[in-house]
Amino acid sequence: MHYALKLTQIGNSVGVILPKDALARMKLEKGDMVFMTDTPEGYQLAPYNPDVAEQIEAGRAFMRDFRDTFHALAK
Repeated sequence: MHYALKLTQIGNSVGVILPKDALARMKLEKGDMVFMTDTPEGYQLAPYNPDVAEQIEAGRAFMRDFRDTFHALAK
């Protein structure tokens, strides 16, 4: 789905108004943070911090690699 978003004056800043259905799909509410990432295809908006997502995946990979060690330590 594509949206054409108009830049709007908001106080001394400029912003965009996100459509209600886009907010619902991203599970965002007023006051939530949204993260903009520069990708080869252009900018991407996401409701999560991509740096944290990379750290979580690194942690999961670490836990998979050392699954036997963690299991032994849990005894």
